[in-house]
Amino acid sequence: MTAQPRENLTGLDIRTEIDRLRNERNAVILAHYYQRPEIQDLADFVGDSLELSRKAAATDAEVIAFCGVKFMADTAKILSPQKIVVLPDLDAGCSLEDSCPPDKFKAFREAHPDHIALTYINCSTEVKALSDVIVTSSSAETILSQIPESQPIIFGPDRHLGGYLNRKFGREMLLWPGVCIVHEAFSETELLKLMAKHPGAPVAGHPECPPHIIDHCTYVGSTSGILQFAKTFEGDTLIVATEPHIIHQMELAIPEKTFIGAPGADGNCNCNICPYMALNTLEKLYVALRDLQPRIEIAEPLRLAAKKSLDRMLEMASGTVGMGDLGAMPFRAAI
Repeated sequence: MTAQPRENLTGLDIRTEIDRLRNERNAVILAHYYQRPEIQDLADFVGDSLELSRKAAATDAEVIAFCGVKFMADTAKILSPQKIVVLPDLDAGCSLEDSCPPDKFKAFREAHPDHIALTYINCSTEVKALSDVIVTSSSAETILSQIPESQPIIFGPDRHLGGYLNRKFGREMLLWPGVCIVHEAFSETELLKLMAKHPGAPVAGHPECPPHIIDHCTYVGSTSGILQFAKTFEGDTLIVATEPHIIHQMELAIPEKTFIGAPGADGNCNCNICPYMALNTLEKLYVALRDLQPRIEIAEPLRLAAKKSLDRMLEMASGTVGMGDLGAMPFRAAI
């Protein structure tokens, strides 16, 4: 059941209460770049999904409060089985995870027994357990470059990321037909209009974008990679083709520059706000820390099976996973 405030919280100083519970619970609060600014600002760490889980695992925290979506909190539990992991709203899902049901993915694998499964981290724990290697948007290229061209590959669940890798490396991976509803919403027509208003401004995009958006990008990379590009590009204006809440971190890091979210079909970036990420609120975070619910639980055999594909990724590309993530606040590291 989704965590909801059980009483009227009007008048309660939510931020103060979250800080109190953070200390009492010995909790670490994680926020993905796509969370609301007020959640990013109070988090111990802000970053990409896997790197957040790895950072939390390296602390002595007993509780992980993951402000993101469910597959991210599941990953945190896979890497930190001894810790309590809570997600403010269990309905915070992912269109990519939803597009790839484990039973259908299993059947797809069985229909192509000569293929290995290179699977994007935006998937369920069950699909991770059915995969050979998990990849992130920052590690996918390094991992793919290590796999012989003669080896047939299934790539899922994001067909746009898989297609981008196919085009860049001249591969012919068999693509699962999933998409991210946020990155699918960008409009090429509106992007071209915006580029015309800001001639010379580079465009930084996420590889989950469809090809007609990627073709106009100066830089293509993970959310952390886009942040690094924002710090180093020449000029004073950057157009950003990913979920617009990442702009908050850009404005904190480089306040002297201007960052503009790429538009959707309606001419603005509002339709590109992730509806799943938006389900998390400060009030729900407070309740999750107070009640330690909703809690992520994964059966041990499933956890271990899923961890194998994550471990294989870390072995192949540990130096590229989550590079450039920003830590919003210092936190105690486990000794």
